[in-house]
Amino acid sequence: MVRIASGGLRIGDVEIAGRVLMAPMTGVSDLPFRRAASKLGAAYVATEMVACEMLASGRPDVLRRAAVGEGLPLMVIQLVGREARWLAKGAAMAEAAGAQIIDINMGCPAKEVTGALSGSALMRDLDHAERLIGAAVGQTSRPVTLKMRLGWDESSKNAPELAARAERAGVKAITIHGRTRQQFYKGAADWSAVAHVKAAVGVPVIVNGDVTDAVSAREALRQSGADAIMIGRGGYGRPWIAAAIGRALQGGSAGIAEPDIAARLGIALDHLADSLRFYGDVLGLRVFRKHLGWYVEYAPRPVCAEARRSAKSKLCRLDSALDVERALTLLWREAMGAARLAA
Repeated sequence: MVRIASGGLRIGDVEIAGRVLMAPMTGVSDLPFRRAASKLGAAYVATEMVACEMLASGRPDVLRRAAVGEGLPLMVIQLVGREARWLAKGAAMAEAAGAQIIDINMGCPAKEVTGALSGSALMRDLDHAERLIGAAVGQTSRPVTLKMRLGWDESSKNAPELAARAERAGVKAITIHGRTRQQFYKGAADWSAVAHVKAAVGVPVIVNGDVTDAVSAREALRQSGADAIMIGRGGYGRPWIAAAIGRALQGGSAGIAEPDIAARLGIALDHLADSLRFYGDVLGLRVFRKHLGWYVEYAPRPVCAEARRSAKSKLCRLDSALDVERALTLLWREAMGAARLAA
């Protein structure tokens, strides 16, 4: 059985107090989500993907994505761009904003990103990708990391070559999502392919893709030989998941201890309150709706998945934060009552 090392992970001069990391996720890992995950024990949380050129222009929504704020154990800003001058500017601005680690995105598969020759599209031109990495590294004293995929498609799985180039350019850690760009999120992540990247570099390698629990985390580590794990979509509605998986792996447990319904209610309401404070009441509720839907959809109660979907649909149509609080509290109090009766 693979058991994760009890110590943390070192990236450059930064010590991370764990080896299960939360991924940067556009539209998900905003500051309220990162604070919720950190409060629940996550040792590493990263911002949403931040477009360097728009960051430099001071666009308000992009500045919000780059917010590092208080209450976090570590400040990590992820940058994306296609021009060396903007990656350089973005890295300098990220450091000035307080980033302790600066991550470069060369893995996003979204059409609007790859269509702009950013994200995973950069894996089609490794010379250009290397220039971008070098530009960012050259403008900051902070450790720069790289997140990418296995390659653009099945015929060009060039992650080991890009990883080696990135290490020579000064990157201090590399995260690999075990799919190509053309797969998007279809099929299963190929954790064994990440082993080729691990063999190509001496910096820490982090495996990403389809890790949702202790069993998948342990298998991803075994197949990849990676130094750490990164949780992406497995964290939807479960901001506690990185800490829970970390504890399970250190203890050799096959399962993870997830919060009960009462605890989840408190987590969701605290998250909502922070979202309202950060964005204001109207935008805060609108942004929180996706999280609200996931909290309900992935809750253990009500037992019936159809009932959870129906409750999710009703809750996400409410246009008052107070109504959301009341409806969510009522739903889960009923669920707790049903659980007591079933016991």
